[in-house]
Amino acid sequence: MSTLHLVNKSPFEKDAFDSCLRHALPGSAVLLIEDGIYGALQGTAPGDCFGQATELQRYVLVEDLRARGFGAEHLVVGVQVIDYEGFVDLAVAHELVQSWL
Repeated sequence: MSTLHLVNKSPFEKDAFDSCLRHALPGSAVLLIEDGIYGALQGTAPGDCFGQATELQRYVLVEDLRARGFGAEHLVVGVQVIDYEGFVDLAVAHELVQSWL
């Protein structure tokens, strides 16, 4: 059963990001939105973890990335940048959607 995991909290403030990575099964997708995008930034401990989670499909919402002053060049290798249309496509493509609070 495929799952799309959504993380919207900063990994520097909440443990939702770490919990998600511990529980997401290989082949699952993880989409970082809102302040969750900080988990994909280069040069950070959370970014290093996210970069090493190669068994997961890893995404960041471009609107939230830009709203915080970052671009794709700031992300760890292997993270895909998607827009709202891509977000909807991911939700439709997966049987379950799990929000990490």
